[in-house]
Amino acid sequence: MATFLYRLGRWAFLRRRLVTLLWVAVLAVGGVLAAKAPAAPDDGFSMPGTEAQQAFDLMNERFPGGHADGASARLVFVAPSGQKITAGPNQQAVERTVAELAHAEQVTGAVGPFQAGAVSKDGTTAYATVSYAAKPGELSKGATAALEAAAQHGRDAGLKVEVGGNALTAKPGAGGSSEAIGMALSAVVLVITFGSLLAAGLPLLTAVVGVGLGMAAITALGSTLGLSATTGTLAMMLGLAVGIDYAVFIVSRHRAELAEGRTPEEAAGRAVGTAGSAVVFAGLTVVIALAGLSVVGIPVLAKMGLAAAGTVVVAVLVALTLVPALLGFIGRRVLPRKARTGGVRPAADNGGSRWARFVLRRPVAVLLGGVIGLGVLAAPALDLRLGLPGDEAKPTSTTQRRAYDLLSEGFGPGFNGPLTVLVDAKGSADPKAAAGEVARTVGALPGVVAVAPPMFNKAGDTALLTAVPATGPSAAETKNLVHAIRGHAAGLKTATGATVLVSGATAMNIDVSQKLTDALVPYLGVVVGLAVLLLLVVFRSVLVPLKAALGFLLSVAAALGAVVAVFQWGWLADLIGVEQTGPVMSMMPIFMVGVVFGLAMDYEVFLVTRIREGFVHGERPGEAIVTGFRHNARVVTAAAFIMIAVFAGFIGMSEPMIKMMGLGLAAAVAFDAFVVRMTIVPAVLALLGRRAWWLPRWLDRLIPDVDVEGSELHSAAAEPAPVRETVGV
Repeated sequence: MATFLYRLGRWAFLRRRLVTLLWVAVLAVGGVLAAKAPAAPDDGFSMPGTEAQQAFDLMNERFPGGHADGASARLVFVAPSGQKITAGPNQQAVERTVAELAHAEQVTGAVGPFQAGAVSKDGTTAYATVSYAAKPGELSKGATAALEAAAQHGRDAGLKVEVGGNALTAKPGAGGSSEAIGMALSAVVLVITFGSLLAAGLPLLTAVVGVGLGMAAITALGSTLGLSATTGTLAMMLGLAVGIDYAVFIVSRHRAELAEGRTPEEAAGRAVGTAGSAVVFAGLTVVIALAGLSVVGIPVLAKMGLAAAGTVVVAVLVALTLVPALLGFIGRRVLPRKARTGGVRPAADNGGSRWARFVLRRPVAVLLGGVIGLGVLAAPALDLRLGLPGDEAKPTSTTQRRAYDLLSEGFGPGFNGPLTVLVDAKGSADPKAAAGEVARTVGALPGVVAVAPPMFNKAGDTALLTAVPATGPSAAETKNLVHAIRGHAAGLKTATGATVLVSGATAMNIDVSQKLTDALVPYLGVVVGLAVLLLLVVFRSVLVPLKAALGFLLSVAAALGAVVAVFQWGWLADLIGVEQTGPVMSMMPIFMVGVVFGLAMDYEVFLVTRIREGFVHGERPGEAIVTGFRHNARVVTAAAFIMIAVFAGFIGMSEPMIKMMGLGLAAAVAFDAFVVRMTIVPAVLALLGRRAWWLPRWLDRLIPDVDVEGSELHSAAAEPAPVRETVGV
């Protein structure tokens, strides 16, 4: 592989104009196709195989036109201090507000509190329910404007009015200030690392090209493959991350080859042949982690993972071809000015080599310190509780959070998470009697505050009941109540012939959390197992891949511990603006595994392949560790700082789930890059010595030799003679 990539790098360097024009043409065609492509459909958030989804699908079938998946809003009205909401003027203001919304755009129904009996016992609070034909995040500007205007009219009448529900949910969009801040911080880190504006700008430029092409492809194929607008969010984030990383490593190796006296053309070829081999296999590990999201069983996650994997493949191709082509234009200007004018100097000791020698002198102490430190940080993860935070986790500055609090005060926390009980009475002799029996059974369960009367469909064979829990949507008691209702389903079917299913947003969140929890171990097995096999081929070692996987699991556990400590326990919560503690987002563990595993294996491949390269070329194990750190530690550190800066930028966002993702990913990258890869890895390699590269002979004969360390390049004959255009223009 090294020889093929070496030739590819030289060819791209020599044919830089052609290669650059081809990439520009491909990007332009992708942009045109994306611009002309029809709008991608909303693929929704389905959860196949869960009871909540089964009930949801049955509701759409039995209650046609009911828009079970439509957005809804709850307008909460509170009377002025000392007054009742049922007082004449206050009641009239509420009714006018509801009547105004009943005729608003996309509204299918508006039920007032006095019609539905939705008035608190003390008579101070009431709520109205508004249903929409459009899904959450897809309401028109006119519909949301009408909702906000109606609420304001209620306030103008002297009432306190807040809007809950999902009607005001904004549709997630790709890009934004976080990406811009991340790019700016990346530029600063790269300038400090390379000491050259041209060298620093090249990785940013090529990363933007790769992400741009990947996003254009996702948009162009959106309607064909059913990719929603949110599918590209992960692709943009990871495409930018790995695009910068891959270009940085090839540029860094190119500069090192130039410093050893090679021509720019030869340096580009060797950089792609050596660092490019590491890029290929690092990219494969990321693709494995992202494509592995398909095993979770959630269509949206599967599409996001596959789309992001495609963007990573584009980033690899850009690094192998466009980067050496642009290096051809830059020539020796990729080096700092002092290096260009001061002549070639051999690689000297730096912070990386000095750190490696420190670890080599105290490998046991360093290893124990790193493992124990991460173990302590991971301890809170033992108390991990998963859920999907709702309005209760939003800042108090939002109307959704204020509506949640008002409902909790007036009606109890359970009103914010009612359960929808579907009674399929097709197999019952008396559907009304069956629904009544279900209502009595559910109402008698501990933790149920109220059960609304059954609402039948036109055929009269299916009924919907609304059960209000005594506890909030994310409370453990509510989860137990859902399981209790489902536990009575078998007995009710025997007694009445009706099938009982529990759905609604609260039950769906519970099922999502359970399914993601159940999928975590199989997902880890698939991703880590395939990656270990791939690293076995890369490093031709049994112990190094196992060490890499165990170190990754340790860093992810420590990052989850940090998330639990902040968002669940409330440690340092005020410092980063967490206003309400609660369960950790259900997708967080799997999301962290998928994203961080890819980045962690990037650092592992880049760092350890250079160590193996020194060992294969005759250095003693300790010397090889020092060599690898001297050449690559600074670049790995820069790449990690860039990722930490990008992810940490999301901590400042107001959305709790985004804030949680930012903290978790930033912590995971920091722990993995600086504690695992830069500390535990050299300590383990130092203790293992030559045994680190042990491979049974029978296995050595079975696995292919991909020559990631570039042995064929080092054993080649004399360096090819310089040809035309070896310096940039």
